[in-house]
Amino acid sequence: MVALPQDFVKRIKADTFWNDDLIEAFNHEPPTSIRLNPKKNGDFSFLESVPWNKNGYYLPKRPVFTTDPLFHAGCYYPQEAGSMVIENILEILSVPKNSIILDLCAAPGGKSTLISSWLNDNGFLISNEIIPNRNSILRENLVKWGAINSIVTCNEPIHFRKLVSTFDVILVDAPCSGEGMFRKDVDSRNQWSLKNVLLCAERQEKIVCDVWDSLKENGYLIYSTCTLNESENEDTVKSLAFNLNAEIIPFDTPPGSIAGRNGIGCYFVPGITKSEGFFIAVLKKKGSIFLKNEKNKSTLKTLPKYELRELGQYVDLNQLTCIDFKGVIAGIPSNHFELVEVLNSKLNCTKVGLNLGTFLPKKIEPHQDLALSTILLASTPNVELDVKNALLYLKGETFPMENFTKGYYLITYKGQGLGWINHLGNRFNNLYTKEWRIRMRID
Repeated sequence: MVALPQDFVKRIKADTFWNDDLIEAFNHEPPTSIRLNPKKNGDFSFLESVPWNKNGYYLPKRPVFTTDPLFHAGCYYPQEAGSMVIENILEILSVPKNSIILDLCAAPGGKSTLISSWLNDNGFLISNEIIPNRNSILRENLVKWGAINSIVTCNEPIHFRKLVSTFDVILVDAPCSGEGMFRKDVDSRNQWSLKNVLLCAERQEKIVCDVWDSLKENGYLIYSTCTLNESENEDTVKSLAFNLNAEIIPFDTPPGSIAGRNGIGCYFVPGITKSEGFFIAVLKKKGSIFLKNEKNKSTLKTLPKYELRELGQYVDLNQLTCIDFKGVIAGIPSNHFELVEVLNSKLNCTKVGLNLGTFLPKKIEPHQDLALSTILLASTPNVELDVKNALLYLKGETFPMENFTKGYYLITYKGQGLGWINHLGNRFNNLYTKEWRIRMRID
């Protein structure tokens, strides 16, 4: 195993906030934890629970998730246990469930799927990721989770200045030096340096300052990192509070965590907590800038319901306002349509609402995203598969299916949607998204 950076070890040993147990903890295997999707089936109650999250569980060892169809169905998400505390923080702050929340640095999607479940289709989530390939992974994970009240954007933090006083909560899981992940991501040890720590701290402060104007007065900015040093954590929070005239919000430390230096935020620490290293703190906006959002021109054209009646066999269209978004029929919860219009006019949106289907000559083909949605009607025609055939389906392959009439069918495993097939009478076309197909060999 790659040795810990010498300068890191020296700093930890010289810092009275830590003890030698932390260094020793990095020599042990990291725990594996998952968070269940409360809107999809999956009983893991026999496992050890994560104390600070009701949907979090520890696995005895890390499995090959790719071989489990329920993973592809979005029934659970492998997430580092410490970061699951965000739900706890939202509860402590008494954030209303109808809030508009921005997850600024959202990929790969663990925190966004958590927030989506916490909002429970009441509020609205904006998940942002500037790096295109990571943005694609973010969209995939949100789709599999069944998120509906959400959009995905691909923007720099400073672009959000165009949305003055829009968000009730902003989560900034800031890019950092990654000290807390040294045992999970051994390669990060080679990339660490004292110089990089200071560069990260400067970058983190700029990111928060860039997005600050878009936070509402009395709104909360939740700041987190997966690192352990004071420069990127407590010092950055103190500097932001001073420069932005913000209030640092104290809170009782959740189970298993320890209070940060000078009572700022809290840490989840390897060797003390069954998690990787994670820091989280909260700032409250005390005042608002005196600017107004520019009046927006309508950027989204709605589609009439009569053109979409074929989709009515899969979803209740009365709950949605439907648009043509980049050649796909997308459904937006009607009570959030005006918000989405504003967001789409000012940001680079890569996904809005729920993709329902695609117009083909003389028919509408249901979209992959719809198969994984939590609002799919129970009456949707489906084919239930065993694990062997479910994995064949996820690989993009075919298998015998006799005595079926022509048409689209939802493929399910243990009652959970995976995707669609188009049965042609004597054979079927596998419509599972090509980019998502399993490529590894499964015996």
